[in-house]
Amino acid sequence: MGTRFRRFAAVTTVLTFVLILLGVYTAAMGAGLSCGQQWPFCDGGLIPQTFPSFIEWFHRLVAMVTGFFILGTTIGAWRYYESTRIRAAATLALVVLPVQVLLGGATVLIYGPAVLVAHHATALLIFAALLATTLWAYEEPDRATTSATNSPGAYPSDD
Repeated sequence: MGTRFRRFAAVTTVLTFVLILLGVYTAAMGAGLSCGQQWPFCDGGLIPQTFPSFIEWFHRLVAMVTGFFILGTTIGAWRYYESTRIRAAATLALVVLPVQVLLGGATVLIYGPAVLVAHHATALLIFAALLATTLWAYEEPDRATTSATNSPGAYPSDD
């Protein structure tokens, strides 16, 4: 199961990085306020009518999907690893996630420099926590591997 978790954590980390890039693109295009407070609806319907609206709508959709991946990564860290650092890093990403969601909403409502900086800094914190989770998971054996190697008769005797 450790291999599946490692891959899932890696996908979550890459997805988070893509989300950050998508957020930068959204801001650079000036599309950050295109949908306003109406998501998942945009331009009066479920399907955005303009390209800037689509960019903003898609950024929010990817953010929602990424949030569920972060939840899954945290559950997997607790389920398959005894390592405190893996669990702590994954949990940090999950605990900070609601703050990031609120900052994303505040960005739409306020759109001030302090909110934007906080939103980006929080995104980087989540990314760093997930990157640490992934790298450490590749370093350490999972719970199943640890229990199998610590069981009697796991290694041939040199006697």
